[in-house]
Amino acid sequence: MSGGVTQKPMLEEQLSSIKREFAETEARLSSGGLKPEEIEQLSRRHSACRQVLETSSALEKALKEAEDTRQMASSTDKEMAELAAAELPGLEAKAASLAKKLQLLIIPPDPADSKNVFLEIRAGVGGDESSLFAGDLLRMYTRFAQLMGWKAELRDLTTTGLKGIKNAVLFISGQDVFAWMKYEGGVHRVQRVPQTEASGRVHTSTVTVAIMHEVDEIEIKIDAKDLKMDTYRSSGAGGQNVNKVETAVRITHLPTGVITACQEERSQGKNRAKAMAMLAAKLAQMSEASQAKANAGARKSQVGTGDRSEKIRTYNFPQNRVTDHRIQVSWHNMQAIMEGEIKDMLEEVRLELVKDNIEKKGENDGLSDAD
Repeated sequence: MSGGVTQKPMLEEQLSSIKREFAETEARLSSGGLKPEEIEQLSRRHSACRQVLETSSALEKALKEAEDTRQMASSTDKEMAELAAAELPGLEAKAASLAKKLQLLIIPPDPADSKNVFLEIRAGVGGDESSLFAGDLLRMYTRFAQLMGWKAELRDLTTTGLKGIKNAVLFISGQDVFAWMKYEGGVHRVQRVPQTEASGRVHTSTVTVAIMHEVDEIEIKIDAKDLKMDTYRSSGAGGQNVNKVETAVRITHLPTGVITACQEERSQGKNRAKAMAMLAAKLAQMSEASQAKANAGARKSQVGTGDRSEKIRTYNFPQNRVTDHRIQVSWHNMQAIMEGEIKDMLEEVRLELVKDNIEKKGENDGLSDAD
């Protein structure tokens, strides 16, 4: 349909498969004799399938409504045609939004998608301006978490004298946090006139963001003899313990040199537990990256590394433009984005990168078959 949104044949095949899975899951749930963990797993999948099917149904209805309105816009009845023409853009936008939602819902599930994440922000190149922008990104992600109905806990924070931050760790928990946040890791570049710049010259600075999903204790083992634990006084706002009692904890994993810290709690024991949870997440991420590199093996020179962790995004304040370099798409609503309204941007990035990864996997499988 010209100017409309259509469902592709491949999508129809996926929907048919999900309909079958939905019916099978429903039958298993009603059969009885299931263990609690089986019920939980099946219920979660049943809910996911139902959401896909309900979105598909809503999209079909929206497409039909848009098509009917498009035909009315061609009516010889001038008044009816004008009314239909005015209504059509909104209906097409609704259909496009539902189509995007459906695409996201049918993405092959990643077992880690439902997990909570540790979001680590570090000031990079650019001195004070980099630290200030690191603070801006921390606020942006915290606001986004709130808008999504998630819980954001500041686990660690090292500030500068200019209301900026050297590094911060945010623990975000909620529904499908990793699915939304996993592509935010990398170098974020900012171009703007610093508050301290009298001549009005635009500076370029960078901030690095790392995303690590939470891991279960059984997923990675950490030997106590490989750890060095230091305690220190908390530096942030808090109760009577701040700067009086050494409740903050810093843990160093000696074999890798990985360091994690937590100063959120007033209890040293709780801070240690939370620092250990982040250490496990970092080590798991390192293990996954090492495994992925090993799997690439000899095909690395043929298909490239696929590593897009360098400069992933630029925030250009003078031009009111945010550009994601991995998908070559820009948005021109800087103020809203910095206030945490990044859902549309993350949807676009996720859709494009997932499609890109699926294509790369196909290329790799083709090369594997040819070996």
